[in-house]
Amino acid sequence: MKNIRSFRIVDYVKTRQYCSLAELMEAFHVSSATIHRDVADLVRREVLQRVRGGVAFVDNAAPAGRGVAASSYVERRAVNASAKERIARAALAYVEEGDILFLDSSTTVAHLAEELTRSAFTSLTVITNSVAVLQLFRRLPAHYVRIALGGAYDPQLNSFLGQAAFRELDRLTITKAFVSGFGVDDRIATTNHEDQAALVARVLEKAAKRYLLVDRTKFGRTGLYRLAARGLFDAIVSDRP
Repeated sequence: MKNIRSFRIVDYVKTRQYCSLAELMEAFHVSSATIHRDVADLVRREVLQRVRGGVAFVDNAAPAGRGVAASSYVERRAVNASAKERIARAALAYVEEGDILFLDSSTTVAHLAEELTRSAFTSLTVITNSVAVLQLFRRLPAHYVRIALGGAYDPQLNSFLGQAAFRELDRLTITKAFVSGFGVDDRIATTNHEDQAALVARVLEKAAKRYLLVDRTKFGRTGLYRLAARGLFDAIVSDRP
């Protein structure tokens, strides 16, 4: 890499997994031409990967040819990113002192985890099965309690699932669950992933309050597996009017 800024850009993107070019321009106080030139060099060196609307970090420790499943998560993270950020900021208003939160492995809820890294609660617990949220644990305020569910790793969802995750989940208390899904219609919220549906359904059973975070593109469409009845959620947080 040809300059110090390039190293800083890589570190910045790595901690966030995905960044828009506009965000990088603002963070490093450089012009559009400069950031495009730096990013092009990093993409050419296979340190960063271009995705729609920005760039994602390339984990060179992963096996070569890690395939579509591994890259699909960062690509989904980039879709409607600005809407997901607005949804996350709105969802943060439902978090209160002393909460024990569950954050699922959806890309929308990952933006809520980003918001929590800038929060200042006296007492908060964050539970997750999401690798993306787990990677943000070190950026949360030091006094927050952080719990990651183990289990079998699913590269497409970038999360831990299966019986081990269930066993750990059943030992825990949850005051508020924040989840997303593939779609929501007038009756139910759904997903296309059977194991994720099973885990999230169990989370929603345990949680005292439940919040569904979905952008406007998810209304009116239906996935294969049921998450919960729409009326089960205490609030649906969306960019849809």
